[in-house]
Amino acid sequence: MAVKIRLKRVGMKKKPFYRVVVADERNPRDGRFIEEIGTYDPMSSPAQIKIDTEKAAAWIKNGAQPTDTVRVLLKKAEEKVQG
Repeated sequence: MAVKIRLKRVGMKKKPFYRVVVADERNPRDGRFIEEIGTYDPMSSPAQIKIDTEKAAAWIKNGAQPTDTVRVLLKKAEEKVQG
């Protein structure tokens, strides 16, 4: 089973809001997931990123692959925690 850390869209039309989830890559984007580890709100200024970096690191250690967008969000969330 290939596991991905990716975004799940839950916002209304023209108002996106995303949840960062761990899911089997064979499931659809907004379908079934294993665990929710954070949220991302691109409409607020500045964009709000809330990700449990410890859970994300544990999933990555176990073999989950983050998508390109989630990889960028994880870096920003870690910078926010450190700085």
